[in-house]
Amino acid sequence: MPSTIYVLNGPNLNALGKREPGIYGALTLADIEAMCVAEGARLGLEIVFRQSNHEGDLVDWFHEAGEKAAGIAVNAGAYTHTSIALHDAAKAIGIPVVELHLSNVHAREEFRHTSLLAPAAKGVICGFGADSYILALNALKTLTHPTR
Repeated sequence: MPSTIYVLNGPNLNALGKREPGIYGALTLADIEAMCVAEGARLGLEIVFRQSNHEGDLVDWFHEAGEKAAGIAVNAGAYTHTSIALHDAAKAIGIPVVELHLSNVHAREEFRHTSLLAPAAKGVICGFGADSYILALNALKTLTHPTR
């Protein structure tokens, strides 16, 4: 089984560190990528880390991961709440997907309480800041390389 995990990031996450740091924290996406690569190395996982503001890029990367990876950790940003395409891509690929968010979306605006992606994901992690990524990687390690 491949030991590659795709970490995919949706719209506006390229603005982390500048965009509403009171909600999203002070770390940049490059900082989070470095954390993910380090945690991946600790877990024996290769990390492919990508970001796009375009829904079609994310769909294409879901399909690519379905051919090349053991799982996906995805912070789909606003597409979480709007994208049937990402839901369908997650269901089509046959590898586990873990949805993640920096903030606790359930403690925010009501429109953020509904995820179209969650029903197609193995689980959802939210509210732990950048550590949400680390928790997602650990969950995917357990899902893709079970020891029990």
